[in-house]
Amino acid sequence: MVKQLHVISTGKQSIGTLAHIAKDIYPYIDYIHLRERTWSASTFIQAIEAFMSKGIPRCKIIVNDRVDVAHATNVGGVQLAHHSLDVEMVHEVFPHLYIGRSVHNIDEAKRAEKFGANMLLYGHIFETASKPGIPPRGINRLQQVVSHVNIPVIAIGGITPYNISAVLQTGAAGVAVLSGILLADDPIKRAKTYHQALHNV
Repeated sequence: MVKQLHVISTGKQSIGTLAHIAKDIYPYIDYIHLRERTWSASTFIQAIEAFMSKGIPRCKIIVNDRVDVAHATNVGGVQLAHHSLDVEMVHEVFPHLYIGRSVHNIDEAKRAEKFGANMLLYGHIFETASKPGIPPRGINRLQQVVSHVNIPVIAIGGITPYNISAVLQTGAAGVAVLSGILLADDPIKRAKTYHQALHNV
């Protein structure tokens, strides 16, 4: 199985900043997710065009929630959250789309797989500043989810280059990172470090 590194936007950076960083890091990552809850459809399209103008492959871009934008721009896929359209509906109407689904337990994971999801995002695995006061789900529960589905499970939440090995030992297909790369002092160096840690396991 190819081990995947997903980078997810933080909601704290402009399109220009994101595109500039993405241009530097895309050779070392598999997907970059545009997870921007305040953006309109036109803003998403503006960002995708900015990314592509920097030479970032369309197939590496995943749009969160906005199925219409993912379809219209023919990017790498769409990532659905609990508030998004149902996996089954998206799969039925847009069978060509690569569909990721964020899940929080085994039942959600099994349902998403049954109705057409291609990939699952599960977390948070470790303590993270973005989820203060919420206990992490941990490695054991990640392993349980992985063991109940046959599609790739990507771990998210508190992932560092130093705990990637423990994550991959569960059978997870890869990891997702937000501020660990995008808000780092040297994003390209950090992306290389994550990439190396992922592929040296």
